[in-house]
Amino acid sequence: MSASPYLEIFRSRRIAAVLLLGFASGLPLALTAGTLQAWLAVENVDIKTIGLFTLVGQPYTYKFLWAPLMDRFTPPFLGRRRGWMILTQFTLLGAIALMGTMDPRESPWLLALLALGVAFLSASQDVVFDAYRTDVLREAERGAGAAISVLGYRVAMLVSGGGALIVADQFLGWNAMYFLMAALMVIGIATTWFAPEPEETVRAPETLSRAISEPLGEFFAREGAWLLLLLIVLYKLGDAFAGSLTTAFLIQGSGFSATDVGAINKALGLAATIVGALLGGAWMAQLGLYRSLFWFGVLQAVTNLGFMLLAMAGKNYPLMVTVVAAENLCGGMGTAAFVALLMSLCDKRFSATQYALLSALAAVGRVYVGPASGVLVSAVGWTPFFFLTFLIALPGIFLLWLMRAQLAPAPRA
Repeated sequence: MSASPYLEIFRSRRIAAVLLLGFASGLPLALTAGTLQAWLAVENVDIKTIGLFTLVGQPYTYKFLWAPLMDRFTPPFLGRRRGWMILTQFTLLGAIALMGTMDPRESPWLLALLALGVAFLSASQDVVFDAYRTDVLREAERGAGAAISVLGYRVAMLVSGGGALIVADQFLGWNAMYFLMAALMVIGIATTWFAPEPEETVRAPETLSRAISEPLGEFFAREGAWLLLLLIVLYKLGDAFAGSLTTAFLIQGSGFSATDVGAINKALGLAATIVGALLGGAWMAQLGLYRSLFWFGVLQAVTNLGFMLLAMAGKNYPLMVTVVAAENLCGGMGTAAFVALLMSLCDKRFSATQYALLSALAAVGRVYVGPASGVLVSAVGWTPFFFLTFLIALPGIFLLWLMRAQLAPAPRA
């Protein structure tokens, strides 16, 4: 595909909707995580209570449990996908605003309950947004759609993360800042109202039991289903190992300051991830799904060696900037291809359930590698650790190569 037809994709209403809905999907995340922790810390809530607040993010891990409900039932307005989206967005607006009425010192557990509710609603919005994106995008738009949704999601995390902290500290205070973040959910509501319906009309499962059993039955009836699941776990595993302790490495292992890490690893890293996702989406249009996954996976693995070089060199600002930019750039490219892979694996009858299950499986590495990474660093040191993360990435690339015949034409149209 030439550049011009690819750029035409970005004039599509479907792509515009995915961008703005990606923003709405990412906005609530920090409000129950880092931003909420900062509020609690500023209000001098004790550290044990702050630690317990981290548990409010659990709905993101278990969202596949109620995803079948969103496949089975259709709200009486706006259809099966848009109806659920606008319902979760309206309730998110109200729940985030209610968080803004709380005093963390006076009612910490009521605030925790509200934060848990926001996390549940946000995870539910993610389920139906992932399903809508899978259903509405044409095959040729999947690479661009994956990239543009990553862009919207990351920008939203910046707004409700660092942006929210600045607004709360310098301008509005914490309560009013949460009211402002609640008001920004109007972007998602308006987008959902005007977003196009999927072109293909698909019947929902006839019963809830079928909504649970049929997605699994349909997936495991495919050739190489278990290998596909293994690929989903392994593809980003090396990236997850390297990223799990990057901040600790830069501060403790290389001697950079927290300001250096915030400005370079976080801000530059975010910008590089966004650029990488957009580049990945553009190159996918020419390379196709399999070759994109393969080459972006190779680049993800190789850039882990950059941190090994940094560990050997010590505190070196030009090298740090280069390594952080390269790692996040290639990670963003890999993420765009990986999201496109997950979309291609979903049957549109059960896209909410199947995508939620596949994305939960993909998160296994990201969630659980932290303790293993700490043990490895303690045992071997930083330089061998980052070389090991390179080696950990290789089985996923090798498995991808073995499955090239299955993935080259894309598993599902």
